[in-house]
Amino acid sequence: MQNYDVIVVGGGHAGCEAAHASARLGTKTLLITMKLDGIGQMSCNPAVGGIGKSHLAREVDALDGLICKAADQASLQSRVLNSSKGAAVRATRIQTCRDEYKKAIQKEIMHHENLTVLQSTVKSIDFELKKVKGVILDTDEVLEAKTIIITAGTFLDGIIHMGEKTFSAGRVGDKSSIELENYFRDNGFNVQRLKTGTPPRIKTSSIDFENLEQQDSDNPIPMLSYLHDHYGQPIDKILKLPCFITHTNLSTHNIILNSKKHSPLFNGKINSVGPRYCPSIEDKVYRFSDKESHQIFLEPETSDNLEIYPNGLSTSLPLEIQKEFLKTIKGLEKCEITQPGYAIEYSYFDPP
Repeated sequence: MQNYDVIVVGGGHAGCEAAHASARLGTKTLLITMKLDGIGQMSCNPAVGGIGKSHLAREVDALDGLICKAADQASLQSRVLNSSKGAAVRATRIQTCRDEYKKAIQKEIMHHENLTVLQSTVKSIDFELKKVKGVILDTDEVLEAKTIIITAGTFLDGIIHMGEKTFSAGRVGDKSSIELENYFRDNGFNVQRLKTGTPPRIKTSSIDFENLEQQDSDNPIPMLSYLHDHYGQPIDKILKLPCFITHTNLSTHNIILNSKKHSPLFNGKINSVGPRYCPSIEDKVYRFSDKESHQIFLEPETSDNLEIYPNGLSTSLPLEIQKEFLKTIKGLEKCEITQPGYAIEYSYFDPP
C-alpha cells in the first residue's frame, strides 16, 4: 500500500495550487487526476484576473503560487481595467493562450520535487474512526494519506445541458465523477447543486473584424505576478493579440426571448443556482429587458488564433438557435461555430 502525507483530488486551478503548495512545504504529495493532459486546462474563459478575480489570483501569487506566473508567461493581451478610475476598482486582466498556460502549469507540476501525479479516478474516501485514512480508487486500490484535499470543480456528477439535450460530463470531452459524488451523498455530506455555463466558440476566419472596436494591450504591459515587480521579465518575446468589441441588439434579444421554452434555465430542467459574475445571455436578456444591447468581447483562445471566445454570450440554448442569434450580431453575420455553448450542473458540498 502506498503512503503519502497529502493527496489532492483534481488537477484544475485549485488542485494544482494545492498540490504545488504542499510539495513546496516538503510533504510527500500525490495529485490524482482523471486525465494527465487535463492538468492545468482552462475549462472556460482563457483569462486570469479582472474585477472579480485578480485580488484572489494575486493573493495566491503572494504565497508563491502558480496562477499569475503562468498567466504572464501565456499572455495574449494584458490590460488594467478601470484605469481611469480610482485605485480601489482597478484590476489587471490577462487574456491567456490556453495551450501555453497549460504547458506552464504542467511543467511545474510534473517535475516538482515531492510531487507525484497519478492518472486515475477516486471513488470514495477511506475513514477510520471518523479520521481520514486515504482514498479508494475505481480499481479498488487504497492509497493512504493523513490529509485529503478535494478540488473536483464541475466534475462531481456533472451534467451538460444544451437545449433539450443533456448528458453526463465533467466538461465537454471529459467524464464526470459519479461514484465519488454518490459517496458524499451516502455518507451524510450536505450535497447541493450549482450551475455554470460557457459560450459557443467561433472560427476566427469566419468573423468580420473590419468595423469592430479593437482593444489592444496596455503600454507599458501590466503583469499579474509580484515577481515582475522585483525582477522584471523581457516582454518583447510575448506575442500580443488584440480583442474586439461588438454588441447584441434587439434582433438578437427577440430570438432569445422567443426561444425561452427551449432554454433549460427557464423550462424547469435546471433549478440550480448560477454564479453572479457570469450570467448567461438568456439571463441578461430576460432580467434586463430595458437594455437594447449587451457588450460582447471577442477574445482569442490561443496564440494560433484559430478560435474566438465571445465573452458575454454564455448560453444553453439549442445549437440551431445559437447559430441564429449569433448571425444577428455585427461582425458575426457569417460566423461558424466550432463548439456549441452549454450549461453544466454539478454537485458541491460544505465539509462538516
